[in-house]
Amino acid sequence: MIEEKQTPEIRREKLRQEELKRNSSGYVKDAFNRDETGNLTDLVGSLGWKGTGILILIMIKGLIIAAIFLK
Repeated sequence: MIEEKQTPEIRREKLRQEELKRNSSGYVKDAFNRDETGNLTDLVGSLGWKGTGILILIMIKGLIIAAIFLK
């Protein structure tokens, strides 16, 4: 009954935590691969909603500036 009230984000995080407990050596490999390729989900999750908003604003400003200079 408690699991039914959980949001999908909470369920995904619980599944990820359980997988880390079961396969900790695989996590090390994933961390090295994540460093090479990047992971938007982890970035946004660590920033929170304020940080994500600021990141989006910076990206939009960068696109506007690039459009002005490339015109």
